[in-house]
Amino acid sequence: MEQETVIINGTVEEVTFRSSESGFCVLQIESEGEPVTAVGVMPSVVAGELVRLEGIWQVHPSFGRQFKVSGCISEMPSTTAGMYRYLASGVIKGIGESTAQKIIKKFGENAFDVIENEPQRLTQIKGISPNKAEKISEVFVSQKALRNTMSALQEYGMSPAESMRAYRTYGISIERKFYDNPYILCEDEVGMSFERADNIAARLPQKPHEMVRIMAGIKHILRHNLGNGHSCVPRDKIAAPAKSLLECSEDDAEIAVDNLISTEEIVECELGGRAFLFLPGIYRAERTIAQKMRMFCDYPPVGIPVTDELLQFAQSSLNLTFEGKQAQAIRTALEKGLLILTGGPGTGKTTTLKGIIRLMQQQDLKIALSAPTGRAAKRITEITGIEAQTIHRLLGVGYGKGAHAHFEKNEHNQLDIDAIIIDEVSMVDVSIFAALCEAIPVGCRIIMVGDFDQLPPVGAGNILQDIMAWGRIETIKLTEIFRQAMESDIITNSHRIVGGEYPDTASNDNDFFFMYEEDKSLAQSTVADLVTRRLPKAYGFDPMQDIQVLCPSRLGEVGTLQMNIILQSILNPDAPKKKKINRGGYVLREGDKVMQIRNNYDIICESRADRSVVSGVFNGDIGILHAIDFNNGVNATVQVLFDDKLATYPLESCNDLELAYAVTVHKSQGSEFPAVVMPVLGVPKPLQYRNLLYTAVTRAKKIMVLVGSREQLCEMVDNDKKARRFSALKYFLEE
Repeated sequence: MEQETVIINGTVEEVTFRSSESGFCVLQIESEGEPVTAVGVMPSVVAGELVRLEGIWQVHPSFGRQFKVSGCISEMPSTTAGMYRYLASGVIKGIGESTAQKIIKKFGENAFDVIENEPQRLTQIKGISPNKAEKISEVFVSQKALRNTMSALQEYGMSPAESMRAYRTYGISIERKFYDNPYILCEDEVGMSFERADNIAARLPQKPHEMVRIMAGIKHILRHNLGNGHSCVPRDKIAAPAKSLLECSEDDAEIAVDNLISTEEIVECELGGRAFLFLPGIYRAERTIAQKMRMFCDYPPVGIPVTDELLQFAQSSLNLTFEGKQAQAIRTALEKGLLILTGGPGTGKTTTLKGIIRLMQQQDLKIALSAPTGRAAKRITEITGIEAQTIHRLLGVGYGKGAHAHFEKNEHNQLDIDAIIIDEVSMVDVSIFAALCEAIPVGCRIIMVGDFDQLPPVGAGNILQDIMAWGRIETIKLTEIFRQAMESDIITNSHRIVGGEYPDTASNDNDFFFMYEEDKSLAQSTVADLVTRRLPKAYGFDPMQDIQVLCPSRLGEVGTLQMNIILQSILNPDAPKKKKINRGGYVLREGDKVMQIRNNYDIICESRADRSVVSGVFNGDIGILHAIDFNNGVNATVQVLFDDKLATYPLESCNDLELAYAVTVHKSQGSEFPAVVMPVLGVPKPLQYRNLLYTAVTRAKKIMVLVGSREQLCEMVDNDKKARRFSALKYFLEE
């Protein structure tokens, strides 16, 4: 049963902790003569102030009773004692206890008025120069503005955390901008949903003009479509969802689109005789990729002839043999310098890459290996013996940008490399690929590796397919399955699936298994038993590290939401000494398998390779919740151990973590697991397609188990329709 929200009033005695970044505070207050510890986002609160706090009482497992704040209104102290406590708190640089005492003694109850309106009078106090007096006044006025802004925003239903994000983004002007257009809260930096901003707008004394709302709704529709993979949307497809979402006329939606174009909040571009709409950042990203790719082709690297002797040298030193297309790919990489290498499992991409790298090393080229995810980077490191980095780390992602990345490596400070190999390029979205292109110097060899038949990236765009369709960069597709690979049913069945043939489910004595089950509840139990008992017993797999459940959908009895609850209860049950946090409908415990569900460039991490400090956790990263440190509510943190880094989260950033005993197939892209278990039952119609099944099967390295309906499996193989993605890159490349 949900706990009832209550309100308490009191005086702030001490601020024992404050995060300037998030606004999270721990306060000691006196309320009705009793000491109270209050925790929550309260960025403007200072010792001596009167506060009205809304929240719930909770008992901390280590530190007892606390008041968890969900809303806070503060007032400046009016007594000299309160004023002294405020000034002596250290909130204003240049005023300590001694100076605070002198100010109160000199000006009494008029002290705050003097600081704000007549700061020159502060020079009457020994040690305060005119310059220092002005600075004291500036900080005081800024603190007052923050307090008033926070109070004003919360009055209309914004949480303290949302108010703080808005203030960090827009500064002191946020209040004026908010009243003019509350829908600025939907922008990426604040990240509020359109529906929530709409509810807040309805509470304002004067609602914004309806056209302001419709324009915000149009931008929301474009942002929503980014999440579905579309970098742009046909203009003729905007009016219908706008009419449904906003209850406006199609004419008003068209007027709103024109207004947004004229103010450059969206971009219109004609592609193939049809008008498309973009958000500006994505438009610039696709334009950048096209411009850079044309430049790479116009000014290619200096060719290095690959003689038969050089090929023989690579084969001998690696103890490998290169077949026809493999040798062709190696020659192309060295002689032309630009190559797309694609092919399914078992076709020799790894062997080919090793040959390319060996000859590049022989030519003393500086090589960078990169991949979109930590798991993919770790895998390419293992197969090549050369350290690979995530694209984010290669580019040097910066701090403090929240939803947006800042990279140290860019067009003005490019990578010092002669060649770059980008693995799993099929899952790279347009924003990160644009940043990578800017950082690659002209004349650098570029080898892009991916599987054309896998799912497109989780983010917007269709990089691999669009560049392949352009045709200016030579593409070599490896198709021959080598004898050793043919011994694996995982590999042979994945090729059957991508070729439109049903997988062989009769042979259950190798590495590919099908377990027939038409009942969803029984399928649920079977999946759980396979992960927690049968596969560990038969093969010695660690259920946490080696086995991954992949589900087509989040919903249903065998969707990720339900399977995660069941697997968590078996693999990481509750225990008295195990710390935990509640996260909106589910619990995260120490020892849980978790996934980061959106990019956050603010999280500070320690590299597991060299203990250097790196920043950022990214959509799809999977790790183990290592420790929860409540630390008496002061700077409470959660540590997650990922493959390549140890990330430390402030408690309020943990909403981006989900249980990951089961994840969707889409979220598994770029990863491989020793064993994969996949329910194939009750799959929603929009997800019953071939390349989703193919992607899931190719995630398994040693064991693949399908549990469910043969009929459903066949329906997925039969459906070769790929979800259409609107992308402008192919048009921009051809200009």
